[in-house]
Amino acid sequence: MSDRIGFVQRLDGVEERLAGHAASEARHALTSPDPGTGERWEAGDVWAHVAEFIPYWIAQAETVIGAEDSEPLPFGRTKSDSGRLAAIARDRTQRITVLWSVAHNDIERLRQFLLGLDSGAWAARGLHPTRGVMDVEHIVDEFLVGHLEEHAEQLDELARDGG
Repeated sequence: MSDRIGFVQRLDGVEERLAGHAASEARHALTSPDPGTGERWEAGDVWAHVAEFIPYWIAQAETVIGAEDSEPLPFGRTKSDSGRLAAIARDRTQRITVLWSVAHNDIERLRQFLLGLDSGAWAARGLHPTRGVMDVEHIVDEFLVGHLEEHAEQLDELARDGG
């Protein structure tokens, strides 16, 4: 069985970091370029993405877990996904407090999702379009908890840069 408590502890830590950033002023500096796309984001872009991706990836993990076929179920999206890009473009100018409220509620949903997973759920496997076969533990690490940590680091960077 996966270390669900470890994931929840990491989630608690990243939630605290994000809450701190939500309470501070919006930054206008740009993040370092994304290694895959070269994109550079302002804080609003980061927050818009954080507010949209948690429910998406929980639903994707639930789909993988619920698959009845023993073969890995196709799941997920890439950075060029039109729904992802549209949500970021639409919400990047929302007040950070609004986006944080959405993300905060979704983090609680993620916490409950993690605590409810049994050993069979963690072993379920899906097939991502670019990353290949992944079990739910890897999906949670890559696209949920670890993804939140990556974006908290971007906000840390913006705060350090004083943007």
